[in-house]
Amino acid sequence: MAKILVVDDDQGMREFLEIMLTREGYKVNIASGGKEALTLCKKKKFDLVITDLKMPKIDGIDLLKAVKEISPETMVILITGYASGETAVAAMKEGAFDYLEKNFDVEDLKSTVKDALGKKGINEENILFMKGVEDAVSFEKMIGKSRGMMNVYSLVKKVADTSANVLILGESGTGKELVSKAIHENSPRKNKPFVVINCGGIPENLLESEFFGYIKGSFSGAYTNKPGLFEVANGGTIFLDEIGELYPFLQVKLLRVVQEKTFRRLGGSEDIKVDVRIISATNQDLEEKVKSGEFREDLYYRLDVIPIKIPPLRDRKEDIPLLTEYFIEEYSREFGKEIKKISPYALQLLMKYPFPGNVRELKNIIERSVALETGNIILPETLVISEEDSGPVAHIDFEEEGIDLNDEMKRIEKLFIEKALKKANNSKTKAARYLNVSYDSFLYRLEKLDIR
Repeated sequence: MAKILVVDDDQGMREFLEIMLTREGYKVNIASGGKEALTLCKKKKFDLVITDLKMPKIDGIDLLKAVKEISPETMVILITGYASGETAVAAMKEGAFDYLEKNFDVEDLKSTVKDALGKKGINEENILFMKGVEDAVSFEKMIGKSRGMMNVYSLVKKVADTSANVLILGESGTGKELVSKAIHENSPRKNKPFVVINCGGIPENLLESEFFGYIKGSFSGAYTNKPGLFEVANGGTIFLDEIGELYPFLQVKLLRVVQEKTFRRLGGSEDIKVDVRIISATNQDLEEKVKSGEFREDLYYRLDVIPIKIPPLRDRKEDIPLLTEYFIEEYSREFGKEIKKISPYALQLLMKYPFPGNVRELKNIIERSVALETGNIILPETLVISEEDSGPVAHIDFEEEGIDLNDEMKRIEKLFIEKALKKANNSKTKAARYLNVSYDSFLYRLEKLDIR
């Protein structure tokens, strides 16, 4: 409930505004003058002050200045029966949100109050965001001050104390395992095991025994009893990477662990109970896999209690300089070098590059560059990346059978046309101009490539 202070030496106006704003659902205080208003502002925090301009001793402009000193985020609306352009300009310069004449329309005032409170909310969000940027350039080895990473940090802190299952979504190389470790390290389970299983990196015939262990004699080569990784993780956290690759028969067995917290070793008949928090990760669209029948719907909803989406590096370019600096320091120390920074032009090349491999790719680029650099600054020629790496043909892999050049050229042409249309807000005339082709030629290309 927003808190509003109404200030007016006219009792009738005070009471009218108090009744009207209270009916709108706001918590309203009133003051008969500037001095009383300032006393209230020092005791309470108001979201909005609505004040008369002409008042004895402390007028509306002086009150506006004083309120902004006490609480800069408080919004102020001035009301007067003596409107003038000069006074309005003076009020706006001092930070007033708006300025209304006393013969205002009630609906206009309601709308202005709503807008002022909405603006206050945006301002507070930005203040918190900027404070977060200063305070959280890094968090548990995750580096970044972009809004996307700040959201990740915030979610990690919120979910760490719970025992809810988490599904981390993101492209390869974005740092999904780092996020899972951060959740574990900030949870009550931090002194218990953190176990990682790559569901796509273990052969099908071995994965079940890795998950759940086995009993001596259950298969050829099983000479002793062996606990599975779920047993090893008891009391702690298990991280199931590439969960989208999990074989269907194991999805059924995993569902039982998630639901009942029990399982059986391979070849065993005894139920083993475990207390394990499950964090999963995937770079695939699991919802699509559910629709196609490749992934169990009931398991998906059990794992996706709290989703955390990690943005790709191309969507948080402002983090590239921070990450670059971090990796330079890390590898300079590892290789015993004195490299302190990257040249501005080399950093420019990195900023232009789309990073299909995300943070992992940037890390590899910097590792190679530090290893190759002979001076104390990374130069463009040691980056092992060039401007053409950011173009549309940067990552074409030639298989043994080769490629269809005509199809590839159409793909690239379509890519440029769609990008031009997006930049031009779907204006065909502007898009044709961006591509330096005639309007008729542009229309022909749209039809040829079946672009709607």
